[in-house]
Amino acid sequence: MKSTGTRWLGCLGWILIAGCSGEKTTPNATASGETSATATANDQASKSSSGPEDSLPGSGGEKKLTIGFSTLTLTNPFFKIIADEMTAEGNKHGYEVVVVSADQDVNRQTSQVEDFIVQQVSAIVLNPCDSKAIGAAIKKANDAGIPIFTNDIKYDGTDGKVVCHVATDNYQGGKLAGEAMVKLLGESGGKVAVLHYPDVESCQLRVKGFTEVVDAHNAGSEAAKIEIATTLNGQGAREAGFAAAKDAIEAYPDLAALFAINDPSALGARAALEAAGKADQVRIIGFDGAIEGKQAILKGQIVCDPIQFPDQMGRTTIEMIIKYFNGDDVPPEVLIPSSLYYQADAEKDPALVPK
Repeated sequence: MKSTGTRWLGCLGWILIAGCSGEKTTPNATASGETSATATANDQASKSSSGPEDSLPGSGGEKKLTIGFSTLTLTNPFFKIIADEMTAEGNKHGYEVVVVSADQDVNRQTSQVEDFIVQQVSAIVLNPCDSKAIGAAIKKANDAGIPIFTNDIKYDGTDGKVVCHVATDNYQGGKLAGEAMVKLLGESGGKVAVLHYPDVESCQLRVKGFTEVVDAHNAGSEAAKIEIATTLNGQGAREAGFAAAKDAIEAYPDLAALFAINDPSALGARAALEAAGKADQVRIIGFDGAIEGKQAILKGQIVCDPIQFPDQMGRTTIEMIIKYFNGDDVPPEVLIPSSLYYQADAEKDPALVPK
């Protein structure tokens, strides 16, 4: 009897222990036993597919969700502005935005997406380093139930799904650059070099719009043809832009102008022209409207830029994420129009006024 009673008490003890353990178990506890606040928030975010939740940012809750942002690079001020605006706007709505730089390396960016998945972030935002090759990483996030958003650079593949893309209307901006080139060379004509970044969808659209306008001009003009003599990869970077422009002017000593798909490559091209003594001969049209680019326009080193609005791009990205988590309809794409910016605009730009 004593032995039976002891066994009965032992079983009762195990039942009580199991009951207490069950009450205190946290669904999102980590392997070390600590509660993962990000994982908890992500569980709440995953419920948004069935309708808005009171605990989500933007709906009066207090939980802080996390957004992972893998940007193309932080050496280009344009992307730094996007990151800063996303961080500030996210904080207003209860989000923590974790920013990492992919340094224009799609393999690094893929690893960063995988890290975000392990961290169980609530959403991921990308500037794809390669508009097609990033597809496998996007699919991994999709499979993990984490929504993907992109800004500035669009995903151009079918492997994964992106909720919303926020960007400059790059095709429209490219057409503005073409119009500026026609204005510059329309009466005299001449050879033009294009500094491209063909791996990136936004740059493909810029060059497409630019080329269409130049081709249309040539089709309607008996003289003053504008010839796109060469298209080189300036990689959207100052150093590569310098090298590409150097190659262009060596191959085409009579080059008249150059279109660069962003300000860093345009500024690199300007340095190459100055080094070769051709800064007065070869005129540059850029793209972006970053502060350094605007300063170069003010000084007459760049003719003009179709300018972008990275601050608006960053804020709009956060707005789309909030709409998604609130269960609202989110458009697949939001395009922000560009506008041409000349020296006359720079002269009255408050951002360039000396302090």
